[in-house]
Amino acid sequence: MADTKREIERKYESDDTGLPDLTRVPGVASVRERGVTHLDATYHDTADERLAASAVTLRRRTGGSDAGWHLKFPVAPGVRDEIQAPLSDTLPDELAALVRSRVRDRDLLPVVRLRSDRDVRHLLDADGRMLAEVSVDTVHAERLTGAGGTARWTEIEVELADDGDPAFLDKVEKRLRKAGVRPSASASKLARALAETAPDAGEGRSADTTPDTAGTPPATAPGAAPRHKHRPRPDGTPVTAGDHVLAYVRAQRDALVELDPAVRQDVPDSVHRMRVATRRLRSTFRTFRGVLDRATTDPLADDLKWLAAELGLDRDQEVLAERLTDALGALPANQVTGPVSDRLATWSAARHKGAHHEVVAILDSRRYLTLLDTLDALLADPPLRKRAGAKPRKVLAKAVRKDFDKLAGLVTRAQELPPGPERDTALHEARKKTKRTRYAAEAAAPALGAPAEEAVRDMKALQSLLGDHQDSVMARRTLRELAAVAHAAGESDFTYGVLHAREEHRARAAEAALPEAWSSISREFAF
Repeated sequence: MADTKREIERKYESDDTGLPDLTRVPGVASVRERGVTHLDATYHDTADERLAASAVTLRRRTGGSDAGWHLKFPVAPGVRDEIQAPLSDTLPDELAALVRSRVRDRDLLPVVRLRSDRDVRHLLDADGRMLAEVSVDTVHAERLTGAGGTARWTEIEVELADDGDPAFLDKVEKRLRKAGVRPSASASKLARALAETAPDAGEGRSADTTPDTAGTPPATAPGAAPRHKHRPRPDGTPVTAGDHVLAYVRAQRDALVELDPAVRQDVPDSVHRMRVATRRLRSTFRTFRGVLDRATTDPLADDLKWLAAELGLDRDQEVLAERLTDALGALPANQVTGPVSDRLATWSAARHKGAHHEVVAILDSRRYLTLLDTLDALLADPPLRKRAGAKPRKVLAKAVRKDFDKLAGLVTRAQELPPGPERDTALHEARKKTKRTRYAAEAAAPALGAPAEEAVRDMKALQSLLGDHQDSVMARRTLRELAAVAHAAGESDFTYGVLHAREEHRARAAEAALPEAWSSISREFAF
């Protein structure tokens, strides 16, 4: 079983490899020498270095107190999540699965070997608690592929102790800088090794190969650029309507790739976020058909619809369980009869376990991995229509307005229907269209500014109102099912009825609030 650890560290370099007196760092009472450790790490990646392009590192390391397999994902500058697995000759399946969204069907090969002599010191406070670990690493790097060479360097690494205050690292850095130590030009040892052992390292190649944006597969990095004439400016700023749409598509593609490991690890809210990215992509392809050719995007939209539905098996259950648990907890004690809490917990755990297993199977499926490949191909060679080359304001605003007009028709129809299942269905359709209008405004916001940003806020508010109504519909359906099971088991079904009545009241409140909310939104919609 793999273990996950949040790693917060900073790397430095100096001309003389020495350390200043670290007892002068505020809060440090003593420095304990821990001796020299010999580390031998082999880093694995695809032949085209897909993991390195995403600032992800995968290594097998011997020596030290944590020998084994280490997989590191970037979280923020200087912050990574490290997932560890026991030492073995071959890559553990659980780690292989966590990089699958990035490597797809490519083989993982040894690419770099780093042998390091690590001279370790612990910075302790007055109570003997460790504040940080400081090491001076003498590194020998050897490229294991191609015609690459070797490199040597010395660096200083400062890693915050578990549960430590990140502000402490600022104090250490201040002391190091006064002694002439400077932050490393490379984000990691691997990045420096790849640069300095590359065949063209002697021809001026930068020592830092880490991309500005983590999570971009090689369809767009390294070396591949969209082959269309309406390219963004050199600094990446979108210019045309097509540029803006593609920037939004790229962001959602990256979100899918980056969230994949979190979904596999069952990180809270990860399924929801991945499902949202999937829906944003599908909505973008449908809304901006005047920009991207439907012959390419329609099949993709079908696959995205399938993926969103599969992810919904877990997400919908998660939302329902949280809603019903909160509602039960809010009831007075005299309205709770029978083992309602236990039955709800059992239902939730059973449903979640089965749903999560199915979601992971989907992420391993050929259809899903092919979908990611197809998104990469679209971004590498986008199927732009003539309108994509136009200035963004007119093209994007027209598309957002078209979605809003369709939403207006759905809201009007829903309000004309009497309360009941038909109105529930109509409001659910309006909710889905609200999301699509919101995503269209999000894509247009960098070009259209304040009007689009206001539209996003309005759509989020409307989505929340309609979402509460739909959640009530689903909650009532689940409560009727649970009540039937409880009754068959000889338990009281009174509490389920109480919760059902409360959900009916919430639905009526949402329906009553809709006319005023919609009137305000439609009056101020500025497209």
